[in-house]
Amino acid sequence: MPTLIRPATPDDAPGIAHVHVMGWRETYTGLMPEDFLARMTDDDMRTRRTAMWLDRLSGDRGGVVVATTARGVVGFAAVGPPRDHPGYDAELGALYTLREVHGYGTGRALLQAAAQAAWNGGARNLALWVLDVNPTRAWYARQGAREAGSKTDGPLTEIRMVWDDLGTLI
Repeated sequence: MPTLIRPATPDDAPGIAHVHVMGWRETYTGLMPEDFLARMTDDDMRTRRTAMWLDRLSGDRGGVVVATTARGVVGFAAVGPPRDHPGYDAELGALYTLREVHGYGTGRALLQAAAQAAWNGGARNLALWVLDVNPTRAWYARQGAREAGSKTDGPLTEIRMVWDDLGTLI
């Protein structure tokens, strides 16, 4: 499946929002309460995510890359300043791909492109939060991340995954 990895533009916001919402639906069905998942994947959330991504991509905040095929955006990754990762230079805020491209190396290519963007911005290490029930937690470990703590917010527990040397990803 020919896939192009490139920096995102404001025109990509609807496609990114679609992947973001579908990523939740495809990943968390059966792992989270259905009412919560329904709120995270309904049309209102898709509209809000489109506006959020349009705002981010219209500003000078960079750090968002997309994977596209002939049918449009099939994945994306976003890096930026760390929100709550003391001692880390950058945070992988999101990495989602549609299930239809799993197994083709799209996620790995997006992770590498996001790591390169963070590196180009001066980061030398990277952290992210991943839900403890997220099956991609093991995937991040296979990409060289290690677990470095956790936090609980209501019914959700997140695990901090880190790369101490961003150079290992790029």
